[in-house]
Parts: sequence; structure tokens; C-alpha cells
Amino acid sequence: MVQGVAKALHEGVVAIVVVGGHTRNIGKTSVVAGLIAALPERRWTAMKITQFGHGVCAAHGEPCACQTASHGAAVSEERDAKSGTDSSRFLAAGAKRSFWVRTPQGELNAAMTEIRALLASAENAIVESNSLLRFLKPDLSLSVLDPSRNDFKRSALRYLDRVDALIVPQGATFVEGWGGVSLRMIEGKRKFEFVAPAYCTPDLAAFVEQRLSASL
Repeated sequence: MVQGVAKALHEGVVAIVVVGGHTRNIGKTSVVAGLIAALPERRWTAMKITQFGHGVCAAHGEPCACQTASHGAAVSEERDAKSGTDSSRFLAAGAKRSFWVRTPQGELNAAMTEIRALLASAENAIVESNSLLRFLKPDLSLSVLDPSRNDFKRSALRYLDRVDALIVPQGATFVEGWGGVSLRMIEGKRKFEFVAPAYCTPDLAAFVEQRLSASL
């Protein structure tokens, strides 16, 4: 089974988009939902990956219900488009299926067998995560960056060099050393500007569609 999943992903049977960001509440979920709504023909399977530790959610930095009863990895499918969760927003935007993956911080590997199986069974997949880049190379990786906010997740910094394009606030200006990031790395990447709450622009959607079509 694992070999079959790996073969499907490696051969590009499934197109995978990963959306990350350097801190919490920066618009990652809005980007994912926006791309799902803008490209409905892709029949997306959507996934949100959350890591927790000591009762605190790595996505929000606050106490929450992410931690599982067993304190291990959990994968649940969202079936209610009106529940108000981030995964329900994906369904409301038009995703065919939506999943919430929860793992202790630094232990995403515990859920990778199930994640790979879900990705391999999808027509196209879009995942909100930084850490997934440690385990697979997607067809396209995007990251939301806002230089007005100094908090920088270690996972976002660690995998920033693997990101294909950046999504930034309109007029954003980056300076050397912000968040420990080399300015050369940022300047060399394609950028798409947004004005909240419209995080997913037509130009971004067209770019994603073009890149996925070219990968077939």
C-alpha cells in the first residue's frame, strides 16, 4: 500500500498545492479557501495540519481543542460546511472533501502514512501546512508573509527556500534580517500582493492553474 501511494505521488497522478505562512492568523486558511473557490474544476481535497503541545495549538498559540485524547496523531474528515471550523470553510468554498490533521509538535511523521493515502486518492489536493514540506515535494508551494509581524515559525523559516511564490500585503517592504531571513531569498521569489480580506487574487489563481497544468 505504501509503495503504491508513493508511486502515485511520485508520478504526479495527484497535483498537490501546499500553503504555509510565517505566523498565526495571517491568512493561510483564506488563501486555501480562495483557491478552492477560484478553481472548482480541480475538485479539491483540502487538508489543514495543526500541531499541538501542552494543550497549546501551534497554529494559534493559545489553548484550544487540537490536542487529542490519546495525545497522538488524529485525522478527521469534516462533513459540515457550516460548523465554523477552518476545515468547514474549505467545504463551504467548494472542496469535495476536507480533513483536519492533528499531531503533537514535531511528530507529523506519525500521520504521514494516512496523509499520503488521502493525497493519493484525491484528484487534486491543497494543504495548509509548513511542515509537510519536510516529507514531500508538492507541485506548488506558497507562503503568506507579512513583514509588519515579527513572529516567525521555525517550520516556516526552515522550509522557506522550497517555496515557489509568496503572498504578501500590498506595498509590503522586506528588510535584511527580518525574521532571520535572507533578503536575497525573498527578492528572488514570485510575489502576489493582496488587500485583506481578499487574500486570493485573480492573478494568484491564474498562476496556480498555470503551474498545475504545466506539471501534467
